[in-house]
This record gives sequence, C-alpha cells and structure tokens, in this order.
Amino acid sequence: MAALACGVAGPLQALETAAVNTSRLWLDESGRLLPQTSAALRLLADAASHGLDPQDYDAAGLARLLDRPLAPGPQADAADQALTRAFERYLADLHRGRIDPVKLGQRYRPGRSVPFDPGQVLRAALQRQDPAAAVAAAVPQLPQYGRLRQALARYRGLAAHPAWDEPLPQLPRPAKSRTPRLDPGQPWSGLARLAQRLQALGDLAPGFVLPARAAGSASVPASASAVVLDPLSGAPRYEGELVEAVRRFQSRHGLEPDGVIGVTTRAQLEVAPAARAQQIELALERLRWTPLLQARRMVVVNLPEFVLRAYEVAADGSVRVALESKVVVGRALDTRTPLFDEDMRFIEFSPYWNIPPSIARAETIPKLRRDPGYFNRMGFEFAGAGGSVQRGLSGAALDAVLAGAMRIRQRPGPQNALGDIKFVFPNADNIYLHHTPAVSLFGRERRDYSHGCIRVEKPVELAEFVLQGMAGWDRARIESAMGSGKSNTLRLAEPVPVLIHYGTTLVKGDQIFFFNDLYGHDRLLAAALRQRRPG
Repeated sequence: MAALACGVAGPLQALETAAVNTSRLWLDESGRLLPQTSAALRLLADAASHGLDPQDYDAAGLARLLDRPLAPGPQADAADQALTRAFERYLADLHRGRIDPVKLGQRYRPGRSVPFDPGQVLRAALQRQDPAAAVAAAVPQLPQYGRLRQALARYRGLAAHPAWDEPLPQLPRPAKSRTPRLDPGQPWSGLARLAQRLQALGDLAPGFVLPARAAGSASVPASASAVVLDPLSGAPRYEGELVEAVRRFQSRHGLEPDGVIGVTTRAQLEVAPAARAQQIELALERLRWTPLLQARRMVVVNLPEFVLRAYEVAADGSVRVALESKVVVGRALDTRTPLFDEDMRFIEFSPYWNIPPSIARAETIPKLRRDPGYFNRMGFEFAGAGGSVQRGLSGAALDAVLAGAMRIRQRPGPQNALGDIKFVFPNADNIYLHHTPAVSLFGRERRDYSHGCIRVEKPVELAEFVLQGMAGWDRARIESAMGSGKSNTLRLAEPVPVLIHYGTTLVKGDQIFFFNDLYGHDRLLAAALRQRRPG
C-alpha cells in the first residue's frame, strides 16, 4: 500500500516500521476497537464533504486494517499509531489548509491565528469519546464554512444531471449585431434545456413548463402562461418567468442582471455542476488559511466580488455585517491588488495624492508634456527634499521627477484621485482604501479599473465604522473634515485589521454566488493542490 500524502504512512507500512507504543487511542489491550474508533474512521471517510480527499489519509486502507481485532503487541500498537497520525493530519488540513498561501504570493500573517495543536485537540476530544468534537474545533469557526459545505454537497449531487448532457445550441445573431445574443421576446431552440438547467440550479420554479412546440398544440400549462409560441417558428419565445430566472442566475454569477443571454451569460450557463463543486472546494481551502475574525472589528475586501464588508463580533460571539460597500480594485491585466492583511492605523481627510513614480513615468509625465495645461487643471505640484513645493510646471522639474529627486503630488480638492478621504494600513505595496471622484465606476458589474489601490463607494460609513469609540467623531464631523480641503491625518485609537481576500464563491442567505476568477488565483490554487499529491 502506498504511503499517505504529507507524511502520513499507510497502515501496512506502519505495521512494519512503527515502534511499540503502549499509549493507545483506538484499541484496547486485547486489540479490539474502542467505541470512538469506528466514528473516527467514518470521519476520515467523510473528508470529501469538506472538499478534502479521503485518500490523503488512507481512509479506506485504515478501515480495512481495523475491520477485525488485531493481536495484542506491536501490530496493534502500529495500527493505533497509524490512525492517530492520519487523524492528526486530517485535523491539521482542516484547520490550516493543505497549501501554504505564501507560496501562492499571498502574504497573510499566520502569527495572528490562535495556536492549534492537532494532537492536543484530538486527545481532548477522545477523553469524551467524541472524535467529531476535534473536527468541529479544527474547521474555521465561520457560518460561511458550513454553508459552503452544504452547497458543495448540492452541486456534487447535480454532477450527473441530464440538463448538462449536451451543450446549449448557438445563440441567434440579431441584425446589425457583431455578437450573438438572445433578447427577451425572441424564439430559441435552447429554451427547454435552459429551463431544465435553471430549475436544477434553483433559479426557476420546479413547476415551470414550456408550451408545446408545434402550432395548434393542446392546451398550454398554466405555469407557462408567461411564455407564448412564436407564430412563425412554432417555438416558444424567451419571455416571462424564464427571463426573470435568467436575471436571478446573472445576479448570482457576477453578471449584469439584464435578462439578455449574451456570450458571457451563455458561458456561465455552460459551466457544469462538477466544475462549480471544484470552485466551492477551493473556497473552503481558502477559508482554512485566511485570517478572518481576528479582532472585535474587521474590514474584509473580497476582490472577485468587488465588495467590502465591515464585520463586528458581538459579546455573545455572533458576527454581524455592519457595512457592505462596492469597491473598485486593481486591473486584472497589469495592476492587480495584492492579497495580505494589515492593521488600519490612520485616516487622512482631504488627502494629498503622491503620484507613485511608476505612474508618473508611464502616464502623468507623458501627458504633461503633451498638454501642459493639465498640470493646473488637476491641481498638481512638485514636492522636493526638505518639504519644498513648486507650483509651476517646468521641464527641469519633470526631469527631476524622472531622476527621483522630486515627486508630483495632487492637492486636496474635487479633482483629487483619492477623493476626500484615505484609509491607511501601512504595507509593503503602499495599498490603501480611498474615495474617488470617478463614482460612475461603482455602477458597473465588473470593477477592476484601479492601479492597485481600492476605491470605496461608501467612505463616510466606513469612517464611522473605524472611528467607533473615538469621542466627537460623528458623521457630521467626518463629512466636515472630508470637505475642508485641508489635509489632516487622524490616528485611530484602536487599529482595525484589514484583509484583502480572494473568494470566487460565497453563500449569502440561502443562495450561492459565483464570481469570475479575476486574477487567476483559483487556477493557481487548483494546480498547487494537484501537484502536492503523490503521483
């Protein structure tokens, strides 16, 4: 039997190599199974429900090995130790995940997490003869984790559904349109299969029935009263309940809910449940090593969702979302927002924008050379050593910026790229949260337009959240400081952790949402998980 992954030896190998150990957890002195042993074997076999692979813990091999009493002595000791090592590995994977996020370029700080000793947790649970208690202690203590497990089971159950046996037919191409699309009111031969998929996914009521295809057919079911037959083709039209169901599907998949089935919506409809199940598995893996709920208050930005949430932990341990705001994040093509966690320590009201040298070289200086009037229109100035400031544009100053001797900054005001407030959590990439004068971008479904920093739609509400407990800082004073036009930095009385997170799957209420793999991190994680397994 092959050795187990991640240092857990297979049970037969353990029988040959393990030293005698009289401190057994699973077998009594006569070699018979203790009451908790069968439960532990079932838990290992159930690893797939957590998105893990039971083969990593040789669940089947251990079950065969312990299917009968073992003779007292070294063999029983070795079998006992093999199950202990497998279960401890299982607990470690449940708690910390199987992949080190640092290897994927994600700089989360493990020092923030509560120390976790799989051996101690296991032995404490076995004192109560309840190995399930060890599993419950190991998994992320988040309602989201349990909801994702339920969604995983549901999508695995759809893997053999006939609605995905064949692809959807090609979409029609309207006149004067460069891309195919299905608009409400059009007939389409794929409506029956579309309805079947939407019903399986829960976006369309189970009782929905399309009218018969042939003209002059028998009575139309009442549930299909919102869908009529096209008089020319005899096919049903895309109308009524189907359109509303597609809108619900689009909302759950990060698409504009316009009811139009274009190339992007069709591509999402074609994703098979098995692929969605793998996406949920990756989300579970991320939750295991993402430092969530590490303080009484916390700000989390989920990049693929383009959403910021501020969380509060109540005295009874319950968690509530105090704020939800749309955000604009770094462009997927070239200026991706990095993943890390740091403490927010300052707020800058009416901030200056110190243009990063890379942006100055690539964008600002070339534009100023073409259009010198841009300098004054945007409120720019040059800042040099010792706090010197130059308000006039000159070629010598631009050369000094290119040489690193000066920098271009933008004064506070309505044109300032940071808007009227900046939230600072010092980090190596100089990433921060801020408002923006370009508020129209918040109306788009896909919002990766920044140079890496994160623009917030609701800055006043975020300031209220992080300034809780600081006397005098009510909404009126916050808005006054934002609109003063005078730069002012305020240190927070209590730092607030900020987590830049990456989750392409999320359960909200009783619905599961899927988002585009914006930066390809899911693809990298899936590849890393495949590579770690023995060949």
